[in-house]
Amino acid sequence: MRVNTLRSAFDIDIEYRAFPLHPDTPSEGMTLEQLFAGRNIDVPSSQARMKGLMADEGLPYGKRTMTYNSRLAQELAKWADTQPGGEAIHDELFRAYFVDNANLGLIEELLAVSEKVGLPIDEAKRILEGREFRAAVDTDWQRARELGISGVPTFIVEGRGLVGAQSYQQLAALVTS
Repeated sequence: MRVNTLRSAFDIDIEYRAFPLHPDTPSEGMTLEQLFAGRNIDVPSSQARMKGLMADEGLPYGKRTMTYNSRLAQELAKWADTQPGGEAIHDELFRAYFVDNANLGLIEELLAVSEKVGLPIDEAKRILEGREFRAAVDTDWQRARELGISGVPTFIVEGRGLVGAQSYQQLAALVTS
């Protein structure tokens, strides 16, 4: 992954921030056709393009048919980032969502992801049920609004940013300029 290559090449820290992508999605999710209704988007072509972009990045991509509310997943990730080895949650959440088509709005799905990366399940359940990282995600969402962020991924270095999948050269230029 380009971000991991950047981390190896430069003395940088990567900090993940939550972003409200489709925050009104119901907990049961919706089909991609429902999500993009009225937007003149050819879902199969869009999926094929996304699969190609992911392949170029060396990332897996399944036949995703649904979108789910990611709010609880974001809260879990904020907690995981405070745990030893917890940063692994980001790649596993990606896999669960984009490869396995898992509903990351469900606590049981999130607990399965937590278990895969070795996080304590009882604590993860307590964190999710108590919504203990709700305020941290709210803060990230507010910061995204303040910065005018409108898509993911967005890369920000010292107030400068790039939106969307970017080449390694573009990301390296962002880091070094």
